[in-house]
Amino acid sequence: MAAYRIFFKKSVWKDFESIPKKELTRILERIDSLSENPRPEGSLKLTQQERYRIRQGKYRILYSIQDEELTVWVVKVAHRKKVYR
Repeated sequence: MAAYRIFFKKSVWKDFESIPKKELTRILERIDSLSENPRPEGSLKLTQQERYRIRQGKYRILYSIQDEELTVWVVKVAHRKKVYR
């Protein structure tokens, strides 16, 4: 299986600023693992959207997958209470 390339929406960099460094390290490792398997166990396709969600502790990572281009776009990273707003 070919590796997917990971891209970040500009707003994600702002999301990272509010996350504690220890959690951010784990989140980035989790995002990096999406390059090998963009649909890991525990990922969930969001209803009526072409996006997926994975959990990392109290945080959620929302992303979309373009299989034709072998890319993953991370669109939002936030605390579970704020991510779907």
